[in-house]
Amino acid sequence: MVKVIKREGETAGAMLFRFSKKIKQSGVLKESKKRRFHSRPVNRRKKRLSAKHRDEKKAEIKKARKMGVV
Repeated sequence: MVKVIKREGETAGAMLFRFSKKIKQSGVLKESKKRRFHSRPVNRRKKRLSAKHRDEKKAEIKKARKMGVV
């Protein structure tokens, strides 16, 4: 847990800056984002299908460039 105590004569902005700096250094923010945007692992079949789809799209775009459409 990160604690920041206000120093004598310190402005609220300076204290907020120190707090955000300590949060970034501790890795709390990174961990919370990792937990928030966690996605379930994709199965092998879905991975293969998406890779195949990507390859087909790349080939389609390459062909369109050769033809001068894109």
